[in-house]
Amino acid sequence: MKCPDHQDPNSDRDRCLSKAVTFLSYEDPLGMVLACTALCLSVLTAVVLGVFVKYRDTSVVKAKHRALSCILLISLILCFLCSFLFIGHPNTATCILQQMTFGVMFTVVISTILAKTITVVLTFKVTTPGRKMRQWLLSGAPNLIIPICALIQVTLCAVWLGTSPPSVDMETHSEPTLLIIVCNMGSVVMFLSLGYLGSLALSSFTLAFLARSLPDTFNEAKFLTFSMLVFCGVWITFLLVYNSTKGKVMVAVEIFSILASSAVLLGCIFASRCYNILLKQDKNTL
Repeated sequence: MKCPDHQDPNSDRDRCLSKAVTFLSYEDPLGMVLACTALCLSVLTAVVLGVFVKYRDTSVVKAKHRALSCILLISLILCFLCSFLFIGHPNTATCILQQMTFGVMFTVVISTILAKTITVVLTFKVTTPGRKMRQWLLSGAPNLIIPICALIQVTLCAVWLGTSPPSVDMETHSEPTLLIIVCNMGSVVMFLSLGYLGSLALSSFTLAFLARSLPDTFNEAKFLTFSMLVFCGVWITFLLVYNSTKGKVMVAVEIFSILASSAVLLGCIFASRCYNILLKQDKNTL
């Protein structure tokens, strides 16, 4: 007789024994390192947010669109914290929250960067008095991109949950002696959601790249271009590596990609700003 997939024969081969159940837990060294990294990065982002709030009336913060910067920082904090949903024993609730939180939060992050880039372009291109697009800039119309993009992502997630919700799956072939518990996200709608996220990232990168040659004093398009270039590079690498990994390593790769891409955005967009605010007071002038 052959043992079922979730069992293995004993040494005497006269009885079937249940395989040991495993998943990426906080007790696992890999899970512990990822959890500590996520916590440290979220605290660091909160500190940067505190700096921007404290110096909100200074020239550097105003010139970098303080409202959009605060939205971006809060979204990055939530992106770092969503990594904790991937660690621990998977269940239906966490499987749903993993991809929904990831998709919506990264959509807000990328759409905020897109809004910042559009604002930069409009600032330098349509400042002639009397032009209609000037009124769009003054009315804050680019900021509407954020709720619109987020609403589209929420709609895709709702369709995904209604048609093919995620489930807890058990991998019996990745490790011969282990039963690995993972979330099964197999759904065409889920891939549409990720494709939509990728198209937003590509749009942000393209627009920022086209605006990179605008005047340097208040132009952050170069920082946005580099951050989106590295962001896209991280997720392209993730897609290549993800298909060749299994079990806990597959989950760890996804968490690492979330942390790495979010940290890149934090460093590229806000590091020089915090440096000027805290250490170069002579540059923080009108």
